Amino acid sequence: MPLPVVHIRVKAVIHGIWIALLVGAGCAPGSASAHPMCESCEVQIGVGGTYHFWGRTGGVVLPMSLTWSDARYEFAVFRVSSQQTLHDANYRNGRVMAHPYWGLSISHRWRLVERGPVRAFFGFGLAAKNESDQLSVTRLDFASQLGLRFRLPGDRAVAELAVRHWSNGGIRLPNRGQDFATLTVRLNSGLFGVERAEQISRDELVNSRGALPAANSGIEGLP
Repeated sequence: MPLPVVHIRVKAVIHGIWIALLVGAGCAPGSASAHPMCESCEVQIGVGGTYHFWGRTGGVVLPMSLTWSDARYEFAVFRVSSQQTLHDANYRNGRVMAHPYWGLSISHRWRLVERGPVRAFFGFGLAAKNESDQLSVTRLDFASQLGLRFRLPGDRAVAELAVRHWSNGGIRLPNRGQDFATLTVRLNSGLFGVERAEQISRDELVNSRGALPAANSGIEGLP
């Protein structure tokens, strides 16, 4: 199969997955527990930016992630929507390191520490993108992330702040690595479905109905 055809198909698959996640986020209930197929699934959307050695490279990142098993696993789609330009001692006038591209990653995440509403985690897995560039000549890379997951006051939202690094581990050069940070949010608006804490089980409903006559039996005039 010619290389341009493969490139177009990879881009179309990544684009389709990102749109599917976007539609799923818009149609998803406010509570993750409302998903019949995956009670622990969460869809998060957000924004991010690229950097290199803590200097901005101008890339705007649009992330969307799906986590499950208490956020121990993550599948995410990313759109780097602007060009990345590196300015340093070697490239004072700037050098284009990467053009806009689509990427995705799948990772296993380990809980490092948890204190109250804040959890620190580390993740590792694989990443794929539809463009090779000066940051990584390969399209299949290793993906690592270090982040904080926290619940906002009122438990109406869960947010994650993560720094991420994609590279091929030096298998092929150039391999400066793709560095970027993302902030994603899942809203528990309560507009769709009922939160787990507010749900009433069938047994609780039966018991409450059975308790009404007993509670009212001593009140005169009540049937």
